[in-house]
Amino acid sequence: MKSILVVEDSTINMELIVCLLEYKGYEIVKAVNGEEALKLVKINDFTLILLDIYLPGIDGYDVLKILKKDMKTKDIHVIAITADAMLGTKEKYLNAGCDSYVTKPYDIHELSKLIATFC
Repeated sequence: MKSILVVEDSTINMELIVCLLEYKGYEIVKAVNGEEALKLVKINDFTLILLDIYLPGIDGYDVLKILKKDMKTKDIHVIAITADAMLGTKEKYLNAGCDSYVTKPYDIHELSKLIATFC
């Protein structure tokens, strides 16, 4: 079974994503901040990380940089999920190592298709 780490501090967004992924049969692990996400990647083998960018403490961008510098985690697929839709933001996250980028509010069907491309 494919294991996905969902890093999201919004309870509503977390519930929506988890319901979608569980319905599709994925194994889900949840983190509500960057510190928790970094601890979880050390003890789990994830296929994909859905990473909110604006997190309390260590933000998603810094989490991404740490993941991509580590030999154990650099090849995990990462989809950035953010409300930041400013010009150049998508390129910033793709250049930093994200495999894709989704803005909030997102279309749940499109997100589902995108997740399937990596799992």
